[in-house]
Amino acid sequence: MFTDIFLPELMGTAVLIVLGVGVVANVLLPRTGGFGGGTLMINFGWGLGVYAGVYVAVDSGAHLNPAVTLGLKASGSADFSWADVPVYLVAQLLGAMLGAFLGWAAYKKHFDDPEAEAATKLGVFCTAPSIPSHGWNVVTEVIGTFVLVFVILSFGKTPTQVGPLAVALLVVAIGASLGGPTGYAINPARDLGPRLVHALLPIPGKGDNGWSYAWVPIVGPVVGGVLGGLAANAVGFV
Repeated sequence: MFTDIFLPELMGTAVLIVLGVGVVANVLLPRTGGFGGGTLMINFGWGLGVYAGVYVAVDSGAHLNPAVTLGLKASGSADFSWADVPVYLVAQLLGAMLGAFLGWAAYKKHFDDPEAEAATKLGVFCTAPSIPSHGWNVVTEVIGTFVLVFVILSFGKTPTQVGPLAVALLVVAIGASLGGPTGYAINPARDLGPRLVHALLPIPGKGDNGWSYAWVPIVGPVVGGVLGGLAANAVGFV
């Protein structure tokens, strides 16, 4: 179980998050080479992070996301047991924390820069709503994660073998189309792991950790992932 599930999920999620956190840091933090690169650069960075992470975690099925793990179980297509689910979830959370730590280390001097505001530093690690409205923010995350899981399961019905590239482009599409209101966590580990690292690291002037919002990118993706799995089963994708 350690080499088949835990280690691949931990390392794959870490790769996903270090590249995802890294592209956000590159765009948002002052005096970086990519400063001001825009949201589309962030969308592609996250998509390519997924692309790389899926290859690293191929032995475990490359879930990299608790919402995907739970969505697969809900769809009835999972080739793993309920006893394996906690292993997936713990590995994904720890991998997200490791990736966030590495992202911070890569941009350490930029996080120390007094020109970087507290909200910007937090925004590198985790998501926040453009217009705070927790109920509607949950709806956004449900819809985005539903699309993620439902479409991933639909890939099994196609004759092409594009694999990780298809998932990567799907993540780019979700970010570009549905990412504006909440920053599209669509992955509880992606938000919670880096948020915990932000809380633990000695980042100068980092401000608070946004805990009042932290439940939204957990609940929304879980609900969306499960609904996506159930819907994929209902229409015959699995």
